Amino acid sequence: MNNLSGRGRVAGLPVWNRCAVMGVVNVTPDSFSDGGRWFDTTAAVKHGLDLVTEGADLVDVGGESTRPGATRVDEAEELRRVIPVVRGLASEGVVVSVDTMRASVAEQSLAAGAALVNDVSGGLADPAMIPVVAAAGAPFVVMHWRGFLQGGNVKGVYEDVVTEVVDELHARVEAVLAGGIAPDRIVVDPGLGFSKEAEHDLTLLAHLDRLRALGHPLLVAASRKRFLGRVLAGAEGAPPPARERDAATAAVSALAAHSGAWAVRVHEVRATADAVRVARAVEEARTAGTAPDTRSERGARGAVSAPSAEQEPGACGSGRAPGTSGERAAEGAR
Repeated sequence: MNNLSGRGRVAGLPVWNRCAVMGVVNVTPDSFSDGGRWFDTTAAVKHGLDLVTEGADLVDVGGESTRPGATRVDEAEELRRVIPVVRGLASEGVVVSVDTMRASVAEQSLAAGAALVNDVSGGLADPAMIPVVAAAGAPFVVMHWRGFLQGGNVKGVYEDVVTEVVDELHARVEAVLAGGIAPDRIVVDPGLGFSKEAEHDLTLLAHLDRLRALGHPLLVAASRKRFLGRVLAGAEGAPPPARERDAATAAVSALAAHSGAWAVRVHEVRATADAVRVARAVEEARTAGTAPDTRSERGARGAVSAPSAEQEPGACGSGRAPGTSGERAAEGAR
């Protein structure tokens, strides 16, 4: 992995000196988070441009929901949804990622100006995907995937989720390399919510170092997912709706950035854009070793005064327990 502040860089894409922010544009009527809001091409392009204004470094355009039980759209409909939006955003200079499991959609999106292919199946859903991406020389996201979210695949069963996800991702990366995609154009994604329950997602987030050890830049896509709802609700409460999980998403973005993620994929950009910039500033201060030491000053005063109107108290905590028990349904929706 080519290192940039330890998080890697992807050939064929711009270089950012911090964790990048990937904004989401779902051109679908049925995505779990914002289905139908950007279904019109004009609205979808405008939303993508708004995300860039809010701080997105690249925009991920998808035309098919991957929530559990979602019915797959046919190829013609996915192309109708996606290609005009990719073309419209790329023509405005936006770095565009296409979120698709179909080689034909990937191929036409790359021709329309997309710079990255983000396939939640890692090339498993369509055997033609890897040859198409390799021929185009495009970067490719390899996500951990155990099949479409139907039946038994909705609930993942793991003895050691970190080891199993790392091993399965490693095997998939090897297959992608054998298919001709260059190693410096591969990004890995642990697939939070895909065939995983809440405790699996949290454990993976706690061990991002193991995923980075695969040697490829890491994409973390936690935005608004069910495990965040369980954390916010606690063991007995009802999870808040998806669009009320953005603050929790920004918290994960800061943690992922601190852990060396290359990018985070989010629906609401502004808070995450702030979070990753703060994480980068803290990283730079640690590296430079220039943070001021105020211990002697506090000692001279003898006591720390209460915060004034211009100071923020250091208290934190929402009073919501971080429990995840009771979460039985995985959510891999995009």
